[in-house]
Amino acid sequence: MTQSGTLAPGRRAAVIAGLRTPFVKAGTDFKELSATDLGALVVNELVARSGLSPKEFDSVIFGQVIPSPTVTLVGREMVLRTQLPRSVQAHTVSRACATSIQAATDAADQIALGHSDCAIAGGAESISDAPIFASRALAQTLVELSRARTLGDRVRLLSRLRPKDFTPTPPALKEPTTGLTMGESAERMAQKNGISREAQDRLALESHRRAALAWDEGKLEGEVMHVAVPPRFDRVVTRDNVVRKDTTLEALAALRPVFDRRYGTITAGNSSPLTDGAAALVMMSEERARALGLRPLGFVKAYAYAALDPRDQLLQGPAYAAPVALDRAGLGLSDMDLVDMHEAFAAQVLSNLQAFASKTFAEKELGRPRPLGEIDPARLNVNGGSIALGHPFAATGARMIVQTLRELGRRGGQHALLTVCAAGGLGAAVVLERE
Repeated sequence: MTQSGTLAPGRRAAVIAGLRTPFVKAGTDFKELSATDLGALVVNELVARSGLSPKEFDSVIFGQVIPSPTVTLVGREMVLRTQLPRSVQAHTVSRACATSIQAATDAADQIALGHSDCAIAGGAESISDAPIFASRALAQTLVELSRARTLGDRVRLLSRLRPKDFTPTPPALKEPTTGLTMGESAERMAQKNGISREAQDRLALESHRRAALAWDEGKLEGEVMHVAVPPRFDRVVTRDNVVRKDTTLEALAALRPVFDRRYGTITAGNSSPLTDGAAALVMMSEERARALGLRPLGFVKAYAYAALDPRDQLLQGPAYAAPVALDRAGLGLSDMDLVDMHEAFAAQVLSNLQAFASKTFAEKELGRPRPLGEIDPARLNVNGGSIALGHPFAATGARMIVQTLRELGRRGGQHALLTVCAAGGLGAAVVLERE
């Protein structure tokens, strides 16, 4: 891609195929699998289904958000643990919930520059396998113990420890700059933007309804692999286990707020759940795809990333990134046949939709004379979103890309906009194109 963020002439980045595991709640079907395990499963299956020789691939770009204490380069492990030749170079990316969007746009850049012809881009997450860290006092003592020469030195070192030093430290759930969890920040957004509990629950209900219908109509079968769960392989997971076909507005309304128990509106029902899963894409230069007789699902036309002060509206990044991505594509919101917006929280989606349509937001925050516009609900998250399907942090972007391109194909549409909010006040937007 050029510095303007549009595709360089003659080097379009095509999405040839995509695949994901079922997305399952943390602590359930995939609780014995690591992110690396899940990623290797989906990459192996994707390569096999693509019909391409493993020798055709020249790079892998893969991500993980929750770090593994034993695997630091998950991208390279996708080569070493799969049928890909070990000569395939790889790197690892992380951009919080936009991680596999980053992987895909990195691949698109390399293709546009002529540095790659065929890449795998994706991400994997295992919240079930999240690392538990030792306290700093215990960690430092263990390091010093390894250097101690006498029994007396070891006893002296151990005597410094207190019971509290043995308390394990889980991965951080709060924004370092604000001290708030993402849910607490979303609650602030809901209150500041006047997003009602009922509106959030209605969006969540529609997410589940559309996801359940997509499964029932067979729309998702072709993009979700079956996973025989090791080590006994006596269970096969075939579908997402988060979707609630039978949920109702009354059931959602009965749930208690999680982050502000007295005045809050955000519940487990109108938020995305902690999820395990992996997703990956085959991306190729248009020329190489044509030479091999392959018909792309679509192309990455343009993208943009944005950032804002996380002390303000942490998850409002899409409202800043989307206008830039559309400008770079030379298109407007009205040109989009589909819009897929990551549903971290219903309140976050509704806040961004509000900003898209706000003249005040456009003028004061973006310096634009007109708002981006309103999105037709019939074009938004048409097969459900992260609230219903689940949200393995590093895999969601790749899921959105393949799911949206396949739906564009079914509808005969041409353009789609994808947006993702992310920790740190980050936002991502991608414009996809289909011929």
